[in-house]
Amino acid sequence: MKLSDTFLFSAFLLIASLMGGCASVPMASMDDDAKAKSFAVREDKANIYVYRNESFGGAIPMTVALDGRVVGQTGPQTYFLFEVAPGPHEVSSIAENNSVLKLDAKAGKSYFVWQEVKMGVWMARSQLHEVDEQTGRKAVAECKRAQANF
Repeated sequence: MKLSDTFLFSAFLLIASLMGGCASVPMASMDDDAKAKSFAVREDKANIYVYRNESFGGAIPMTVALDGRVVGQTGPQTYFLFEVAPGPHEVSSIAENNSVLKLDAKAGKSYFVWQEVKMGVWMARSQLHEVDEQTGRKAVAECKRAQANF
């Protein structure tokens, strides 16, 4: 096999692994999922939803951190809900790159963060995007709640 054939075959395997399969991550209970999808926010807290509603890169779990603490991993069609105190917060997606999104959370408000999966050089990359509430609610409704470490 020539070097160019080996490169093409390796590239094909990388693309196939990013597009196929399905990462398994610990999931929250159906009750916790349903409660989170009511989108209720306590008056003295803010909600941050981090969701991954696409199947691209489904075989690869993506690590999420909140304020520097690793929360867990997302898989395709999963989300996290974090109830936080008002003030500054930092959501991170850790993959081939580190994507960071800073939020200034206001009490009684929900924030929605889309964890977009992108093609990387050696493994998947990610990009975090804050989206409007209508877009975020619709996307979260398509997903199942992942279990956070804390």
